[in-house]
Amino acid sequence: MAINLVTKFLPYVDEIFKNESKRTLLTNNDFEWTGAHTVKVHKVNTVSMNDYDRAGTGESASRYGDYGSVGNTLEEFTLKKDRSFTFVIDKMDKDETGGVLTGASALARQQREVIIPEIDSYVYGVMSAGAGTKVTDVTLIKDNIYGEIIKGNTVLDNNEVPETGRVLLVTPDTYLLMKQSPDIVMETDISAEMRLQGVIAIIDGLTVIKVPAIRVPAKFGFMIAHPVATVAPTKLEDYKVHQDPPGISGELVEGRIVYDAFVLDNKKVAIYYEENKPSV
Repeated sequence: MAINLVTKFLPYVDEIFKNESKRTLLTNNDFEWTGAHTVKVHKVNTVSMNDYDRAGTGESASRYGDYGSVGNTLEEFTLKKDRSFTFVIDKMDKDETGGVLTGASALARQQREVIIPEIDSYVYGVMSAGAGTKVTDVTLIKDNIYGEIIKGNTVLDNNEVPETGRVLLVTPDTYLLMKQSPDIVMETDISAEMRLQGVIAIIDGLTVIKVPAIRVPAKFGFMIAHPVATVAPTKLEDYKVHQDPPGISGELVEGRIVYDAFVLDNKKVAIYYEENKPSV
């Protein structure tokens, strides 16, 4: 005699693991795009120092030296990323799947699994490309990782980048090398608030954060950055769930986000980017 076994469906969705964004630790929102699509900022030069001609016997027009000229140039930042999405959840699909298909939960999933990773990858790419210092000829191993990190931090020191607020961005593979390094002693006594922001350790005064390799450029080794260098605005973030709009029996979800990232020319020295050259 045949036995018909019961199949049971649970109101549970097997969600994909996705990390929260940590880009706010490396960027700033110092500029205001409200009412504008393009922002222009000034760069103003300085003049050289002279030896004061106390006797007035020199050939300069002034005892202070030749007259210098102070002027300005403009940096222009135009928002380029205007992205959107839309999808429909049929009313019967929602009803006959035990309620796992809903506009609100699908929208949250879209933000977590699609929007945040896209923006993170874009911002980290802009920062890597615009870094004031780029190193591409080093193969990172456990025996040299500490030396490369402190070398990068020294470059920022010599460029007079503020010492507080610097962030070391690494991938899990680079972090593994750091933990295997005999020279690195990481300070892991981090406050709960910092851990919630994504901070995992402190090394050589650098706040260490870790992001998946899929969100950074290929061959990414590590990046040291101060937030003053990169402006990462989100001008518009607009999400809507329409119930029974014309022509649809169910929910119509729409979203639009306008964002970008810019490395300031005078502050690009505050970004040090090192690739991990593949070993032969």
